[in-house]
Amino acid sequence: MTFILADACVVTVNGANDILEGGSVLVLGDRIAAIGSTAELKGAAPDAEIIECAGNILMPGMVNTHTHLFQTLLKGPGDDKVLKDWFLCMTGPAAVELTVDDVHAAAMHGCVESIRSGVTTLVDFMYAHPRPGLTRAVIGAYEETGMRGFVCRGFLSEGVDYGVPEPLIETAEAALADARRLIAEQNRPGGRVQVGLAPCMIWALDEQSLRETRKAADELGVLVTIHVSETPFEIEHSQRLYGRTDTALLGDIGFLKPDVLAVHCVKCSADDIATLRRYGTKVSHNPCSNMYLASGLPPIPAMLKAGIDVGLASDGPASSNNHSLFQAMKFAALTQKGFHGDATIMTARQALEMATIGGARAVGLGHEIGSIEVGKKADLVLVDLSDAFMTPIHDPVSALVYSALGHEPTLVMIDGRIVMRDRKVLTVDERAVRRRAQGAAESLTRRAGISSRAKFWCDAPSA
Repeated sequence: MTFILADACVVTVNGANDILEGGSVLVLGDRIAAIGSTAELKGAAPDAEIIECAGNILMPGMVNTHTHLFQTLLKGPGDDKVLKDWFLCMTGPAAVELTVDDVHAAAMHGCVESIRSGVTTLVDFMYAHPRPGLTRAVIGAYEETGMRGFVCRGFLSEGVDYGVPEPLIETAEAALADARRLIAEQNRPGGRVQVGLAPCMIWALDEQSLRETRKAADELGVLVTIHVSETPFEIEHSQRLYGRTDTALLGDIGFLKPDVLAVHCVKCSADDIATLRRYGTKVSHNPCSNMYLASGLPPIPAMLKAGIDVGLASDGPASSNNHSLFQAMKFAALTQKGFHGDATIMTARQALEMATIGGARAVGLGHEIGSIEVGKKADLVLVDLSDAFMTPIHDPVSALVYSALGHEPTLVMIDGRIVMRDRKVLTVDERAVRRRAQGAAESLTRRAGISSRAKFWCDAPSA
């Protein structure tokens, strides 16, 4: 497959932050083969399909560093609750009822939603395992839709006293055995879909489980992700049990390393930031979810200043209501400005970098994706500039971060394969995916006893 994406405004997000007006990109197979003028690239690849991109921004595919795809079925029932009530009254009961069909329907919808909004890489944190086969259902959705990313096999080893439903509790031995099997089946060097590990959070794990997870990660060489310091409760629990913050504990027991992606980090102190930096640990910033659950605002500017790699994320739709990183970019910038009273503390460019190259580095793929550079994977997004919300335009980066609503992508390419063209997802029947997810959402909330006013909204003809 050879394509020339011709005459776009190319926002490279490379080391020099180059923006190429009227730039063209040659895609050969799964890689970016050349960047230059259309005439130059036609000479190099005369048989390439020309995709006219004038009047559009060509940007790197975005990297969503943290979500829970099963929560795609739970948009809305958790509104206006703090995290504890949100989990006890809605997410926990729903997670207990999950079936393989529920999870696959949710993951398919989440992948389609992500593709439509310019996300080409996802990190799914799959911690709910009331029955076998749920992680494999997510992997299947990645493969069917063409999504790149990680499906991280999570688990909770304790927490019943804090409201974790008994059916969600697993021993580390059982969870890691399942993870090892999935990793052996799925992971290949350079593979588009990889399995990682995801011990859930400090108050739902015993110390031995953390140590066993670290040992397994060292043996298997996989991404590890964990919720860290999301609310004051994590800090209080860790101080009470271990006499230090959860971040400090993770550092002291050897858990933190460069392969760890710490999610949220809302309540991290200056000492915690120093710990994350010392071990080369990465951070996933989830601004919409942190505001939705009233968890607070993480010290992202301080982390970036410390040289920590920070990626952006939506979190699960049960606590952010969609997978849009366009929304997350805007929230990431504006919340910091408002909280600190400093308009320069988080810029549009920094927000865009977190959504692209920062996210790529956070998941260990900075050498492969996250920017438009020769030799990198062809994960690319074409954004329509003719939309009324985007125009008039003075600065393409500002337009992407502050003006776009998220529906503007018209073409999405993953691994050199076009998965969406002219706003039509090509890998699956999107209407069927939406109808199936709506039905699964209604059934799941009914079985879990969660109040819902759902109907088959997807019956209406699509535009």
